[in-house]
Amino acid sequence: MGIKVSNLVMEYKKDVKSLDHVNLNIDHGIYGLLGENGAGKTTLMKILVTLLTPTSGTAEINGLTVEPKNFEAIKKQIGYLPQEFGLYPNLTVRESLEYVGIMSGMNKMEYQKQIDYYLEATGLSEHQAKKNRQLSGGMKRRVGLVQALLHNPSILIVDEPTTGLDPEERIRIRNLLVDFSTDRTVLFSTHVTEDLAATCDRLCILRKGQIVYNGRMNELIAMADNHVFSRSFQNEVDFQKFQREYKITSKIYEANAITVRFVSEIAPDFPCSCCTPNLEDAYIYSLYVKK
Repeated sequence: MGIKVSNLVMEYKKDVKSLDHVNLNIDHGIYGLLGENGAGKTTLMKILVTLLTPTSGTAEINGLTVEPKNFEAIKKQIGYLPQEFGLYPNLTVRESLEYVGIMSGMNKMEYQKQIDYYLEATGLSEHQAKKNRQLSGGMKRRVGLVQALLHNPSILIVDEPTTGLDPEERIRIRNLLVDFSTDRTVLFSTHVTEDLAATCDRLCILRKGQIVYNGRMNELIAMADNHVFSRSFQNEVDFQKFQREYKITSKIYEANAITVRFVSEIAPDFPCSCCTPNLEDAYIYSLYVKK
């Protein structure tokens, strides 16, 4: 049944809303969550995993309203990887995962099988005997993801799961999430548009607690058609002046020029090339330029 959010409001102090009447329906597959820092992404996820109580509105997990009487049942159905988490420094990777399996109420044969599978899937098998204090940030992130997946939840909520990972590791984790989401729900929050472009076809963009866009990725990208351009500058002074007037999505220094890609609501009245938009272009366009 997935995730349903109805008219959700979260006020941390009077007249300052972290979430402002948010409505979402998320079913099977990977659903992306994009937005600048402070947009309300983490607040939304914390409400869904029972860590925060909203000011008003409702949230449902597989038909269960997120309220105290349902917390225990909800926690059995969700896996959660927060942006920041801790690991017991003196436990090994495997010991940490065995502890999670025991605390989740899994039988030993079941959690050992799951641990073996996910250690292999995340590239951690050869590191399972290491103490957590010996791990790099990227390895700790992968251990956290395995902890979230271990009890085979029907809904997985992940906040920046690829932070600190190298390109090969990012691809491995993205593929794992895609495989996991075949018959389950994954809510995937990230700043890395490339990760969403490679994994999901639906997404939501939040800005200042409100939904700017909610729908198919290809439809979002199509909205940026004829709004993405490129041009070159011969010196930094001209570029700096230009940057104050337009939203830049990329900048490349070449031998004798600076080539930029930018978004604009109307076609510029100076020489430039029209570009095929990608997700990052469309994100910047919808968030800062579209009227």
